[in-house]
Amino acid sequence: MNESQIQFSDCKSEIDLYQLQELLNVSAFWAKGRSIEDLGIAIANSEPVIFVCDRDQLIGFARATSDGIYRATIWDVVIHPEYQSSGLGSKLVETVLSHPRMRSVERVYLMTTYQQGFYKKIGFQPNTTTTMVLHNQPNLAFVPATEVHFQESLGG
Repeated sequence: MNESQIQFSDCKSEIDLYQLQELLNVSAFWAKGRSIEDLGIAIANSEPVIFVCDRDQLIGFARATSDGIYRATIWDVVIHPEYQSSGLGSKLVETVLSHPRMRSVERVYLMTTYQQGFYKKIGFQPNTTTTMVLHNQPNLAFVPATEVHFQESLGG
C-alpha cells in the first residue's frame, strides 16, 4: 500500500461530485442515494465546504451554512470507513469551525443520530429544547404566490 498523502481543501470547484456521491453512499446511511445534481446545489449554497483527499481519492467531507455572525449549522460530516478512528473526523470539524465564515458565529448547530460522543469531544453540547423540523412538501403553500414578490439582489 502506498503511503498516505492527506490534504484538506476548501476549493468547492475541485470536488469530484461522483466521488462525493460514492463517499456518502458508503459512509452515511442518512445520505445514501443523493443525486449528483442535488449535491452540486447543496455545495453551491454552502460556505465553508471542506473536503479531505488521500492522493486523488476523496475520503472526507463536511459543509456548513451560516449568516457569519449569529448562527451556523454543520452538515454532512463524513469520513470514509477505512480512515475512521484516525483523528481525521475531528480535524475536519475543527477545520470547518476555524474557517473565517464560522470563527465569529455565536452558535453552531449540527444534527447527529449516533455520534453524540464524537461531537462532545470537540466541544458540542446536547441541545434538546430548541430543535424542530418542517418536512417541506412540494405543494404546500403558506402564502399564495401572487401575494409574495421576490426580487433578486443585483449586488453592488
